[in-house]
Amino acid sequence: MSSNHHLLSACLGCCLAALAAAAQPQAYPLKPIRVIVPAAAGGTTDLTARLVGQKIAERLGQPVIIENRPGGNETIGTDAVAKSPPDGYTVLIAAPAAIVILPHLQKLPYSPERDLAPVSLAAATPLILVVYPGIAAQTVQDLVALAKARPGYLSYASAGSGGVQHLAAELLKATMKVDIVHVPYKGAGPVMQDLIGGQVQMFFAGMPPAMPHVRSGKLRALAVTTTRRAAAAPEVPTMEQAGVPRFDISNWFAYFVPAATLPEVIGKLNAEINRALKEPDVKEKLAGVGAEAMGSSPAELAGYMRAESAKFAELIKLSGAKLD
Repeated sequence: MSSNHHLLSACLGCCLAALAAAAQPQAYPLKPIRVIVPAAAGGTTDLTARLVGQKIAERLGQPVIIENRPGGNETIGTDAVAKSPPDGYTVLIAAPAAIVILPHLQKLPYSPERDLAPVSLAAATPLILVVYPGIAAQTVQDLVALAKARPGYLSYASAGSGGVQHLAAELLKATMKVDIVHVPYKGAGPVMQDLIGGQVQMFFAGMPPAMPHVRSGKLRALAVTTTRRAAAAPEVPTMEQAGVPRFDISNWFAYFVPAATLPEVIGKLNAEINRALKEPDVKEKLAGVGAEAMGSSPAELAGYMRAESAKFAELIKLSGAKLD
């Protein structure tokens, strides 16, 4: 009788332990993590994803696979993550276009607020206003004077309608009341070729693709778009210093997961991303391309998104910007 009682107790103990284990979320991660970059390889989003991904893989012992899915001004890759299983194994790193700009300009197949959960801000970088050296503009004020003297003569490029470069130029047009023609491209690479060749005259570029051409003299830098000068180009004034008031636009990159992902998994990802962004070599490599490592809590990123969304909504209304 006693042995049966002990056997029953042992079986009951095993069952309770199994039930307790089943109630706990499994240790994360148990397999490779996929990070979707909704832009082409080689840009700041891609670089950030690779730097941080390598650190996470080293610490967690699982591969972090970076998958580039460019197109639709970052909406194709973003939509893929929004529709992925909410298990923490598909992560998005995105820039403002797909998250806080395009929702004000077109109907999207996803809702950033409803379908994505914020994880962490990753990095931020100013844009830099660069011009073809063949035009007679040494400063932003020269550029404005030229645009006013010859309405419709100057053209500005963007890496895609509805992106942050597009809206930076529209803010300049609206603030300084000038007529400059928008020429949208599919990515920054083709823009650089045509800008160096003089087919377009100006571009609010990302720092990484622009600075080598500025240093070589193929492009002229006139101003950066943030309220502080950029560490990567301290000699270049801000737009406000160059005479354009209330000009503050950053290009930033942030991590998201599908909306129903467990808070424990989001917390683990957040901790690892923030730890990676504090690593000296990550900060140094990002600074080398004009970006600043950031990091945040999920709640801080949510608040930042709301503020950025309101800012871009106001800018779109002010400028009358539309998708071309």
